Amino acid sequence: MSGLTEDDYPEYSQFIANKKGYSLGFGSRPALILIDVCDAYFTPGPLDLRGYQKAAEAPASMKRLLSAAHAGKCPIIWTQTKYIHPRMRDAGWLAKKNPALDEFLLLGDGDARGLKFLGGLEPGEDGIIIHKKCPSAFFGTNLLTQLHILGVDTLLIGGACTSGSVRATALDCMQSGLRAIVVSAACADKTREAHFSNLFDINAKYGDVVAEEEALDSLSSGWSI
Repeated sequence: MSGLTEDDYPEYSQFIANKKGYSLGFGSRPALILIDVCDAYFTPGPLDLRGYQKAAEAPASMKRLLSAAHAGKCPIIWTQTKYIHPRMRDAGWLAKKNPALDEFLLLGDGDARGLKFLGGLEPGEDGIIIHKKCPSAFFGTNLLTQLHILGVDTLLIGGACTSGSVRATALDCMQSGLRAIVVSAACADKTREAHFSNLFDINAKYGDVVAEEEALDSLSSGWSI
């Protein structure tokens, strides 16, 4: 079941109909990754995404995915963007391009909203936390090593932002030889256009964009081997 339907995006129905593409499908050993699920994106501030309804609804979808992953005993990975240099030098050119990334700067009082997991979506004792400095959860981290050790072959992806870290992670997932499965309802971005266009590109080129129901079935069923 596709996460991009003509009912949800009637203005793009022609594009959806003309670009079905092939489906990668689910492997037998799925894991869930939730990307940058933090206060910075879902509470008042410069990065708040909740002006777009689907973004405001995304945390509820993430919670359902999380429950399904727990039920199926699937690995759960969390990412957290974190900068430690007081002048954001560890962010590279991203800091110049996106000044609001100082929301992810580790401050002396620990008050950076980007470093606070959203209430109800906090890692448990068995959760794996990947600290990153670039959009992709793979770039400059040991995520791929962790997934190889676990034996994962399919990565179900949700989080923020669809056009940034979600897309970059999906691309690197595919390039690393894993199945990238993006759950549309569990992703958030600032506008309808940014959300749709990036989901459309991911589905056309890099992975599968699926409905929440299909993702829940995969996670709750657990590993088949």
